Amino acid sequence: MNDASAPMEGAPLIKPSSTEHALYDSVVEACRSVYDPEIPVNIYDLGLVYTIEISDEGAVSIIMTLTAPGCPVAGEMPGWLADAVEPLPGVKQVDVDITWDPPWGMDMMSDEARLELGFM
Repeated sequence: MNDASAPMEGAPLIKPSSTEHALYDSVVEACRSVYDPEIPVNIYDLGLVYTIEISDEGAVSIIMTLTAPGCPVAGEMPGWLADAVEPLPGVKQVDVDITWDPPWGMDMMSDEARLELGFM
């Protein structure tokens, strides 16, 4: 018997993004302009951007992670990302939060990132 109040098996750990919002593609492109200084691939294709939520008012909330908790730019990267997204037309404000759950893994990289880094 299935208990409707129980958490769903296999429920995503990563909150879904606002992919249908008109600003979504331009926010993704802005995310692709930010690079981890130690890896020659942008943070979006590395899989470090987990969620992009965009409200009807143009408030953008981004949840991201880093490749490792000891990342030397951990304190700076959220600001770099906010600085890349904030100037976009229609964006009113940007909030970037870092999460460690789920932890980043190489399986989160796009095929382009794997190719660039020689994993394919």
